[in-house]
Amino acid sequence: MGRSLAESRGAGTLGGVSELTVAAVQIASSLDPAENREALGIVEEVCASSPRPGLVVFPEVMMRDFGKPGSDVAGFAEDLDGPFVRRLTELARAHDVTLVAGMFERSEDPTRPYNTLVVVDRGGLRASYRKIHLYDSFGYKESDRLVAGEVEPVVVEVGGLRVGLMTCYDLRFPELARALVDRGAEVILLPAAWVAGPRKVDHWRTLLKARAVENTVYVVAAAQPGPRYTGHSMAVTPHGEVVEAGDEDRFVTATLRRSLVDEVRAENPSLANRRIDPAGAGSVG
Repeated sequence: MGRSLAESRGAGTLGGVSELTVAAVQIASSLDPAENREALGIVEEVCASSPRPGLVVFPEVMMRDFGKPGSDVAGFAEDLDGPFVRRLTELARAHDVTLVAGMFERSEDPTRPYNTLVVVDRGGLRASYRKIHLYDSFGYKESDRLVAGEVEPVVVEVGGLRVGLMTCYDLRFPELARALVDRGAEVILLPAAWVAGPRKVDHWRTLLKARAVENTVYVVAAAQPGPRYTGHSMAVTPHGEVVEAGDEDRFVTATLRRSLVDEVRAENPSLANRRIDPAGAGSVG
């Protein structure tokens, strides 16, 4: 069961204009990595939907849930050529689709892995992003159990569009989204396990729309569902239009078109009109 913002082919170029259909999967990971690798098989259902996606995005830590606050997750971390990425590659090849999903990646500190997103297609691992902003907020201390990634925004091309990567708490830091856009991103993907609580759904919706509108990009967010997390996976256009998953939806789809990004940026050239440079050192020109 899913919802769609637009209908089109999975990925391609029409009249020189790139477009890509993306699906954000709203699914809960468990504490069992093997069970979660099996759950990735929902790709078959998603790819059978119309429009057929060329990109499928799973939530943060799809490999294995965080567990209780403060739980040690180091023993479940894998390398980027481990069982989780191999399973993603198998599915990407079987369904000719690009997949994005979250995992715990081994780091130089054996007690604290990275919270990592991987981008996998039929050729294997295309890119990875280690979460920069750890969730040391709202009574949590993610940095006790995880290592933050280097401050290096990651942008990868998928289906002819430039796609930037962020994870969950990164959403609260607009400078990261802007850095991705400065590196050419036309789409921002945000896998998340957005913890439920008072006002949290409102924060989620507001910030996702803000990141899309202020940067004139698409934002696609794949969230773990309730009751522990908020759900409400969604896709937001550069105009701020939204398709959002309900409680029963397993995924949402949207067709992303570079032509719309170009149109919105021509109508609202806020990126070109900036007077403070990206480093915050003063006037742009």
